[in-house]
Amino acid sequence: MRSCSRHSLVIVLTWVLAAALPLAALAERPPIVDGKPMNSLSPMLEQVTPAVVNISSTTHVRVRDPFFSDPMFRRFFGGGVPREHVEHSLGSGVIVNAAKGYILTNNHVISGADAIKVTLHDGRSFKARLVGADPDTDIAVLQIKAVHLTQLPLADSSNTRVGDFVAAVGNPFGLGQSVTYGIVSALRRTGLGDTYQNFIQTDSAINPGNSGGALVNMHGQLIGINSMIYSPSGANAGIGFAIPSDLASRVMKQLLTYGEVRRGSLGLHVQALNPRLARALGVDAASGAVVTGVEDGSPAAKAGVRPGDLITAINGTDVDTPNDLANAEGLLPVGSHVSLSIRHQGRSRTLEMTMAPEQLAHASGDKIDPRLSGTELRDPSASEVAHKAGGVIVDHVDEGSRAGRSGLRKGDVIVGVNQRRTPNLNALKALLAGSPPRQLMLTIVRQNRMHYLLLH
Repeated sequence: MRSCSRHSLVIVLTWVLAAALPLAALAERPPIVDGKPMNSLSPMLEQVTPAVVNISSTTHVRVRDPFFSDPMFRRFFGGGVPREHVEHSLGSGVIVNAAKGYILTNNHVISGADAIKVTLHDGRSFKARLVGADPDTDIAVLQIKAVHLTQLPLADSSNTRVGDFVAAVGNPFGLGQSVTYGIVSALRRTGLGDTYQNFIQTDSAINPGNSGGALVNMHGQLIGINSMIYSPSGANAGIGFAIPSDLASRVMKQLLTYGEVRRGSLGLHVQALNPRLARALGVDAASGAVVTGVEDGSPAAKAGVRPGDLITAINGTDVDTPNDLANAEGLLPVGSHVSLSIRHQGRSRTLEMTMAPEQLAHASGDKIDPRLSGTELRDPSASEVAHKAGGVIVDHVDEGSRAGRSGLRKGDVIVGVNQRRTPNLNALKALLAGSPPRQLMLTIVRQNRMHYLLLH
């Protein structure tokens, strides 16, 4: 959950974990489908609802009782006694491949879960396997072994228009499957968090508990995976967001193929344009991303991008801020063709390039594994003396974070995970991609001595 306040109004961005309240006729007129008024959604929903499932996950969390953590108590009685409590999460998912039992849902529904159970519309329940998850787009893929499943066809969400009628299906507050009805309010919404975003906005009622549910068009096709709401109270306020089916499908294909999403990179470093910088560069634009650096050998370098160039669009979509460029770049897989519109010394031109594999040099630990939350990790620079086995330097650890409580310290060098080498950050990410191991044992080098460290 993310929240911010302005005056007395509290606006909440809530990751929601089931579906909406019972069917509400938010539009006075029925939708027109194939030239005919659709006076009831029942025929369409009879085909949709069997493909929408309930998801429950269980996570075991080790905690230390504050009483046992008291220094005076430890002095007389020894170390604190760790306890374990169980956290439960409820959400929804959509069957998109009945033959293989593949289910699309949100990453935050199953993140860190030790066990995942899927309950079908007909009441059957199955233990689910996590095929892979991508926190950067909040998409996860599960698999169940079951017969007689119903799958939901995926629409081409790029054809979705503002004003289209839609229905949201899922499991609100754990009450059971419900449906709401509304329209598409806006497209390509971004800037709502730290993930790569291209949200469909809808006024179809979505309440806390709707994560992973289906947003469908009037033909009963999946156009989005419901993900979050914008609300002053945490309940539905008529502003909900869904991940487009095109994006979810691309992510799913990579998770099924590689167990992770292999993102590409153009090799650019940029900053926002401001009036003073615009005058210095001699451009009359009011917005865009100014190139401050180009990595050697990168696609951008090969295409001729130079420091001082102003990026105004990528693949025909305007770039007003550096975040626009980062978001578009993060949604493009390796090998994608890219048209970059730039202005150089007052002249406009378009450069063509291909996304190359992203090479990490630094990353936040939570982007790699939840147990590394609160850390900043990086590869050693050429001037640093790294361990002979290579490794990943822990550049920062937040006090009180999961990693910090487990004993990880700034300056530690991670050279292995579960007794497998991690010579660099990309290797560390690859080892923990897809389905994270239940036990995370790090091999670290600290003050020239090697240690094992178990992260909870």
